[in-house]
Parts: sequence; C-alpha cells; structure tokens
Amino acid sequence: MQQIANIFMPLAMGLIMFGIGLELNFKNFRRVFAYPRAIITGLAIQILLLPVIAFLLIYFWPIEPVYKIGIMLLAACPGGTASNLVTKVLKGRVALSVSLTAFNSFIILFTVPLVVQLSFLIFENDALSFSLSFGDTMSDILFTVILPVILGILLNEFFGHKFGGKLHKALQYILPGIMLLAFLVVIFFDESQQNVEYLKHLNLLIPLIILNFTTIIIGYLVSVWFKLKHSSAYTIAIEMGLQNSVLALFIANQVLRDSNISLVPILYSSFSLITTFLGGWLLKNYFGKKKREVIK
Repeated sequence: MQQIANIFMPLAMGLIMFGIGLELNFKNFRRVFAYPRAIITGLAIQILLLPVIAFLLIYFWPIEPVYKIGIMLLAACPGGTASNLVTKVLKGRVALSVSLTAFNSFIILFTVPLVVQLSFLIFENDALSFSLSFGDTMSDILFTVILPVILGILLNEFFGHKFGGKLHKALQYILPGIMLLAFLVVIFFDESQQNVEYLKHLNLLIPLIILNFTTIIIGYLVSVWFKLKHSSAYTIAIEMGLQNSVLALFIANQVLRDSNISLVPILYSSFSLITTFLGGWLLKNYFGKKKREVIK
C-alpha cells in the first residue's frame, strides 16, 4: 500500500508540472526576471513573513508545545506543486509561481533547520541540530518540478502549433483530475494519513485554518502594498496559503521522528487545497478590479 503511494505521488507531481509546462513558454519566465519585483516580494514574504505570522498566531494559543513546533515547521516549508496547479486553474502568473517554487526549494535547505531549531528552543527549551540533505532535496525538485516543466515548455515552443487549442482545453480537466487522483491515493494508500481522527483535533484544525486564511490575505495585501499587479498579488497569495506539506511530513517522520509533529502537515493538507483555491478565486474576482495593471 505505502509503496503505491511512494511511487505514484512523485509521478503525479511530475505529470502535473509537465502539463503546466505545455501551457508556458520561455517568454513567460523572461518577463518574471525582467521585472523581478514580484519574485523578490514573493520570496521575502514566504521566507520571512510566513514564519512570523505563524509564530504570532500560536505563541499564546492553548495547544501542546510539540504542535506549535509542527506549525512552525509547516510555515517554514512554503510552496509546492499544488500551488502551481491552483495558479494555473485560476489563470494567475504560472511562471512566477513555478519560479517561486524552484527558488524556495533551494532556500529552505537553510531556513527550515534554523526555524525548527529556534522553535524547539522557544517552545520546549530543548536544543536541536539537524540539516536537510542538499542532494536529496534538490533531486526531488529537479525531477518533479524543473525537468518536467522544461520538457513541457520545449514541446510547446517547437510543436505547440501542432497541438491547437484542443490540448490546452483538455489540460484544464486532465491536470486537476491527476491532482484529485493523487489525493485519493494519499488518503487510501499512504499509511501516515490513515487512522487520523480529524474531529478529535479541532484544537489544531482551528489555528491551522486561521493560519491558512491569514497568510493568503496578508500575502495579497503586502503584494498590493508593494504595487504589484493584481495577477501577481493573488498568485503570491496562493503561494502563501499552500505549504509544502509533503516536505514537512517527511521532515517530521524521517528527521524529527515525531508522530505528533507529523500530525500538523497531515491536518493542513486535508483542507488547504480547497480553502486556498476558494481564497484565490475570491481575490481574483472581487479584489483589485479598479486598479489598472500598469506596474509589471
């Protein structure tokens, strides 16, 4: 059972990123780096502001210290494939979303150990030292994000004229279908997701839901404050709302070896895709319409 989940999940993520790549071209990424305000703002908000928001939320919240550490771990793991897909479905700046995912995957090699170590010192008065494997982490992002996207872009650049509009219309249904199938596989085959009684953990679900909506709103407002265009602002908001729960779960299980900490990303992943999609949809359709997209 577990082996099925371990094989299917990276394959599904790779297929989704390949499909996203088929909708992009290199001009999309040139624009991101030609006008770097959006990507710099997005990275700063995710790496610096997201852990601060989580800390302020949970410091006085009446939950066990180990769960507070789990929430801080989750906040230290921004981005992921799901945010790229949600951005695509909502017609946001997909190239910006993919770029943020790629850069975050490198930066968190240094920030996650720091955030977790500080969290142990603050909440449990316990010193902890660990590091993430550069090779393993970068190989994961290489094979599930970067290479599939590049392959999709190359096919679109050289053979996109042969696809016509039919493929692009089909991808609107195929990619969300793959994501849905991936979540079903996780629910029914991933051992870490089984036997979790969600209703018994409302004390954790409530602050996690608040964290989700707070980060989405603050991500959007800060982006607007930095005068980013509307599509960039809600793209960054989506990135703020969807954390890399898979990475957080891996660290909790394989590095920290604490089932209580691993419960946090499991609970967060159970609702964050839906709530972030709804939040992004509301921001896209009901905010920023009066502002003209002048600044790139």
